[in-house]
Amino acid sequence: MKNYAKLMMVSTVFAVSLNAQTTDEMVKSIMDETYQNSQLETLAYELMDGIGPRLVGSPKMQQAHDWAVKRFQNWGIEAQNEQWGEWKSWERGTSTIEMISPYVKSMEGMQLAWSPSTSAKGVTADVVMLPLFKSKEEFNAWLPTVKGKIVMVSQYQPSGRPDYNWKEFATPESYDKMKKESEEASEAWRNSLKATGETSKTLNEKVEKAGAAGIISSYWSKGFGVNKIFSAGTKKIPVFDMALEDYGQLYRMIQHGTTPKLKLVTQSKDQGTAPTFNTVATIKGSEKPNEYVILSAHLDSWDGGTGATDNGTGTITMMEVARVLKKYYPNPKRTIVIGLWGSEEQGLNGSRGYVSAHKDQMANVQAVFNQDNGTGRIANISGQGFLNSYDYIGRWMSAVPKELKKNVETSFPGYPGGGGSDHASFIAAGAPAFMLSSLNWSYGNYTWHTNRDTYDKIVFDDVKSNVATIAILTYMASEDPEKASAERIKMPVNPRTGEPAKWPEVKEPIRKGGFD
Repeated sequence: MKNYAKLMMVSTVFAVSLNAQTTDEMVKSIMDETYQNSQLETLAYELMDGIGPRLVGSPKMQQAHDWAVKRFQNWGIEAQNEQWGEWKSWERGTSTIEMISPYVKSMEGMQLAWSPSTSAKGVTADVVMLPLFKSKEEFNAWLPTVKGKIVMVSQYQPSGRPDYNWKEFATPESYDKMKKESEEASEAWRNSLKATGETSKTLNEKVEKAGAAGIISSYWSKGFGVNKIFSAGTKKIPVFDMALEDYGQLYRMIQHGTTPKLKLVTQSKDQGTAPTFNTVATIKGSEKPNEYVILSAHLDSWDGGTGATDNGTGTITMMEVARVLKKYYPNPKRTIVIGLWGSEEQGLNGSRGYVSAHKDQMANVQAVFNQDNGTGRIANISGQGFLNSYDYIGRWMSAVPKELKKNVETSFPGYPGGGGSDHASFIAAGAPAFMLSSLNWSYGNYTWHTNRDTYDKIVFDDVKSNVATIAILTYMASEDPEKASAERIKMPVNPRTGEPAKWPEVKEPIRKGGFD
């Protein structure tokens, strides 16, 4: 009852904003601007279609940083790029896979990030499949046979139908049979890889050193036409990810005694080393300029698609929130910082770099609102282990219209996030940071790190909902007469060790990456 009374008292004080506008009037202005004058589609087009994928260190990543700075400045918001490190600079070019025997066919696939290029003539060679091994000795004995060959290094998938498709149409017996066979095949593949002493990350290097001419993988994402696109892991030979359908055809040819021959052509460019940045924009506080509300999203992406839902939507959301607030709340009580981080995908490097460079800010952070992981409207907010987060998050959420928050679940005080997205960098430093988790929209299978993460997957109605919600939360956090408590929970006992779990530790970013 005491806490409720305190909440009501502070909420009453909250009622009048800086410019004598009531909270209701500010909320109305935010809602009207968000839904009647949205710039989201323009921002999305410019970032996803106009610039494209944003691999750390690449020219496209630098183009995105420069674009964001110019956009902020055009809105009258101070912005600059802050360097935190440097990375291998690689630029994607055209790439093709052609089967030239036993007949001619264009195969669907793409070069993996940081893959070496070929000559203009490409690489032409027979294809072999990585067999199943029982021991490291078997693997070592097989390795010399790959010299001059293109090696397939991924598990064969006999069905390209997603699980939901089987559930809908198969008989229960057929579905159970498929699941059993799939699980057995996956276990056999895992056991074979374990027997070699390698991992999926080190295997390519071993195959390259054995003299292979190229590598083909297929990282199916368990959805129609979707593969995950990561990095090559080689220094001299090209590595492609191939669509499940074409990969399966090559596998079946080999199983039936036919040796396919492929021609691989890749025209990527190694640009040496490039500086890496965060784009940081600031709306200066008028009363408490040394206290901060931070809007957080990572600007980088993997480059199989154009990084639309990971994390283009988070980026344009925070940029649009900044635009709306600058228009209707140009003199916030606390300083509002918008951080568009680099190299989240390689280990939260950009946000860790910001925390390291701005240690003096961390004790004065009112809140960090982080958005990542998809285009869906906000569905969950956790207290992230901050003991009193229910109090101030509750106050701030009270101003959000019911239609925006009716399906938002909260859990307090929660448990501190140690990774996964950039809020974790701030949590480790003791700053109250909150992940604004989104509805799924088949994110894990269809867009997360895949070749299908493109503009058309954005659900703008949901993104607008997030813009309005975050803008209101930011306004309320800035206006709050109280400094948000950063008091932490008492960490529970780790059942594996019997000792209390530890709060996540602050980590430095990788300052020079991509060369391993």
